[in-house]
Amino acid sequence: MSTGVEPVEESTAEESPIAANADVVRARQTVRALAQQARLSLVDQTKLVTAASELARNTLTYGGGGTMRVSVVTRGVKTGVKVLFRDDGPGIADLDLALTDGWSSGKGMGLGLSGARRLADEFDIVSAPGEGTQVVVVKWAR
Repeated sequence: MSTGVEPVEESTAEESPIAANADVVRARQTVRALAQQARLSLVDQTKLVTAASELARNTLTYGGGGTMRVSVVTRGVKTGVKVLFRDDGPGIADLDLALTDGWSSGKGMGLGLSGARRLADEFDIVSAPGEGTQVVVVKWAR
């Protein structure tokens, strides 16, 4: 069955650990470099880097660390950047609640997941208690 959506092709993929605060900084730098390579506007670069920073911080703080995979992607004539964060942490029991503005399981402002979702063109999250979390964001060049 075809969904009518062209498949996404990945290139220039980089994977790195998220295990310390320095890795969050490195994640921001890597995402910015690939966003520039994909010719995202400065505004869209900033949105994607901000989303990635929030997700990297969540991976470290709530997931106990994990990995980030960032790649330049194409779909037809569109080019963008896809960033995937994965951890083997405790998972999220209530995704709807976790995606609500202002809700936080810690001491944060509760804008990490919901903010990342707003800043990205595409957002997907899979999580379950005891099974960790995977979050994917994509930002397309305009």
